[in-house]
Amino acid sequence: MGSSLPAKEANLFKVIVKSYETKQYKKGLKAADSILKKFPEHGETLSMKGLTLNCMDRKSEAYELVRRGLKNDLKSHVCWHVYGLLYRSDREYREAIKCYRNALRIDPDNIEILRDLSLLQAQMRDLSGFVETRQQLLTLKPNHRMNWIGFAVSHHLSSNSSKAIEVLEAYEGTLEDDYPPENERYEHGEMLLYKISLLEECGMLDRALQEMHKMESKIVDKLSFREQMACILLKLGRFEEAEKIYRSLLFMNPDNYKYLIAVQKCLGLYSENGHYSADDVERLSALYKSLKEEYSWSSAVKRIPLDFLEGEKFQEAADNYVRPLLTKGVPSLFSDLSPLYEHPGKANILEQLFLKLEDSIRTSGCFPGSSQMEPPSTLMWTLLLVSQHYDRRSQYDIALDKIDEAILHTPTVIDLYSIKGNILQHAGNFSAAAALADEARSMDLADRYLNSECVMQMLQADQVGLAEKTAVLFTKDGDQHNNLHDMQCMWYELASGESYFRQGDLGRALKNFLAVEKHYTDMTEDQFDFHSYCLRKMTLRAYVSMLKFQDRLHAHEYFHKAAAGAIRCYMKLHDSPLKSSAEENDELSKLPAAQRKKLRQKQKKAEARAKREAEEKQEDETTSTNSSKSGKKQQARPVDLDPHGEKLVQVEDPLAEATKYLKLLQNNSSDSLETHILSFELNMRKQKVLLAFQAVKQLIKLDENNPDSHRSLIRFFHRINNLPAPGTDSEKLIWNVLEAERPDLRQLHGKSLVEVNINFLEKHNASLTHRAAAAEMMYLLEPDKKLQAIKLIEDSTNNTASGNGVLGPIKEWGIQDCIDVHKLLDTVFADQDVANRWKVRCAEYFPCSTYFEGVKSAITAHIPGSTSESSPENGDVPSPQAKLEGDTHSLNGTVHVVDDLSNLSMR
Repeated sequence: MGSSLPAKEANLFKVIVKSYETKQYKKGLKAADSILKKFPEHGETLSMKGLTLNCMDRKSEAYELVRRGLKNDLKSHVCWHVYGLLYRSDREYREAIKCYRNALRIDPDNIEILRDLSLLQAQMRDLSGFVETRQQLLTLKPNHRMNWIGFAVSHHLSSNSSKAIEVLEAYEGTLEDDYPPENERYEHGEMLLYKISLLEECGMLDRALQEMHKMESKIVDKLSFREQMACILLKLGRFEEAEKIYRSLLFMNPDNYKYLIAVQKCLGLYSENGHYSADDVERLSALYKSLKEEYSWSSAVKRIPLDFLEGEKFQEAADNYVRPLLTKGVPSLFSDLSPLYEHPGKANILEQLFLKLEDSIRTSGCFPGSSQMEPPSTLMWTLLLVSQHYDRRSQYDIALDKIDEAILHTPTVIDLYSIKGNILQHAGNFSAAAALADEARSMDLADRYLNSECVMQMLQADQVGLAEKTAVLFTKDGDQHNNLHDMQCMWYELASGESYFRQGDLGRALKNFLAVEKHYTDMTEDQFDFHSYCLRKMTLRAYVSMLKFQDRLHAHEYFHKAAAGAIRCYMKLHDSPLKSSAEENDELSKLPAAQRKKLRQKQKKAEARAKREAEEKQEDETTSTNSSKSGKKQQARPVDLDPHGEKLVQVEDPLAEATKYLKLLQNNSSDSLETHILSFELNMRKQKVLLAFQAVKQLIKLDENNPDSHRSLIRFFHRINNLPAPGTDSEKLIWNVLEAERPDLRQLHGKSLVEVNINFLEKHNASLTHRAAAAEMMYLLEPDKKLQAIKLIEDSTNNTASGNGVLGPIKEWGIQDCIDVHKLLDTVFADQDVANRWKVRCAEYFPCSTYFEGVKSAITAHIPGSTSESSPENGDVPSPQAKLEGDTHSLNGTVHVVDDLSNLSMR
């Protein structure tokens, strides 16, 4: 580096490099300027100056200088390396790799460039290139441990675990007998555990076990050692030895479910589907009875038997499990029990048990069969449990009665208000749910969870402005938007996006959905620093696990929701495109002159007000960021030039934008019905016949009985049947493909679409959603049968579900299904009278629902025992007298003192 310079300038060039490495950028710039005064066209100095400027956020100057330097010295590996570093800083990894390869053509043995190249290859999953580069590094510097480990990991990532084992064994052959020294014992032990995991992965279990016995003294992490040994013994079928180790691990942590399940496997008492024979149940009961005697404090050994026990034994075990937790007052008890509701018959047993406990405590003050008096709070916790039970079974009236009684019993317990809010949300009254959540929040202003739950309920009720004011209480310096985005608060952004979408504000909805997508991009980028760190620190098992997690990162639920939301927004933009300025002017010109003038004045005032508010907000944010409350200066945030997403909706081809996110869903969430439903809808709009057909086939494959799968099948072939005869060669080819594939669809064998629809209806005649789908398709196929299709929906019966409750019948229809049917009648069938009749009918089933305007929808926010003065922060709470008199003013959960509470935000 700097070899073409005189001695003095060559030393100055070394100062530039050192200053860059130590982040003394001003010093480096000064040295670069000194060289450039004498040698203004020195390529390497220009490149290093550009790299230094890049670190000072002067990117345009940086790129200009580096390109100029490269132009002046194309044969300098330093210039190419610096150009690659510049691209790497901007996440342009593919361009950076090209630059590194050009540098290596000039200096093929440069260790630093090879190391940087290997990191980029690992990041981009160029695994063959990663192996090659790591091999080159090992050849050049075989006495460096990190090069051996990196070469082994590269083979492992390339699915060549046996070669990785050979590399590690060759590395061990270079070590002395007394290795490792005391300060490297942990790192060496991690390498040995990694090698053992590779042997296990290759199926060399005996050899892995032999290696463990041989290297036991050199492995520091004894817990991982014992877990891995027990796992290998279990795979080898040496159950007694494995059981012995797992029982010793249970002694250390008797609440570890993984150890308990492993003990079951050792005894041959584990079933993946949870079904056991009577003999197995007896043996499992005996096992957990002995474990309970040994570890009486463990909750896991008491909870797991509830999964496999049945009938009276289940009731007895559940009774013994629930009683002490009710006495203690554990709010999460129902969350612990909720998986049991998926087991047939257990929900009814739990209901009988809960009601029996409630009745006994209410009448005698103690549990059935016990003479010990319970504390007064036990009744309250029992009522809470019963209310959650009925909420789970969609019996909202009973659930609300029970939770109101619990609140009257002990009005100071915050959990009661939160749970009542959840019940109201499930019952369809989102505004009242938000009010209850705000009441809970106001009872403990320092609780971040209650604040977050309140914000979520407000967003569900489409109270976005109020939700933002509430969220700001727990953000740094009151800068809610930037802070929530920086914290990657994805639940907030998703809920905001969904709320804006419901309100038709597609710009803001897209803004939030794409913000979530950016978080996942950032997570992918964040792995870059670990490629060198993990090899240096020898955390190899965690490193490989992290890489595998990153490979399936976009399969996460939050990304799926964000991508699906963005696709829906773009499809809505395509269906209802925004009016251009020319079209708006044309419409204005048709209005009378006075009205046109008045409308333009209003628009100008609105624009001026929005501009003034944005400037004030920007000024406040600049002040708060430049000088925080601690008095320290902070770096100013970049200005968001599109805070409301107005530019996002001004896309030329919304469907092309949607396709980008659809491809990500297809690659990462191919087992989701929603992915293929979106694919069908999108490709039908794009008139991509074969892609739409592919989506239909996937839907049929995943769930042929799903109403949306049936809709897609009928709609697709109805569209195909109505197409004109193919004219071009490509159209003929598409037609031939469809004709060849059609016989593979079992539903269409020798049947018309009308017959397919009739068969679907006969098969699912008792289901509301299936009848609605069949009726919609009947109207599509035979428009003259509109009244018959409507009658098909109206004749649906809300049957009683299997396993009826003790206190009342459990109906099958869900509130969301009924809302969907109402929208279908209102939009597709376009019959307002029928839609209104359906609305009145559903209001009887869901009296708390604001959508159906049920009789209780306006008063269910009442908080027993409270008055409007008791909680001024919670908005207007109707008094009991007002409730009796039928006062129907609704709670909107308005926070009146948000600004005064900003000093309570946690930092």
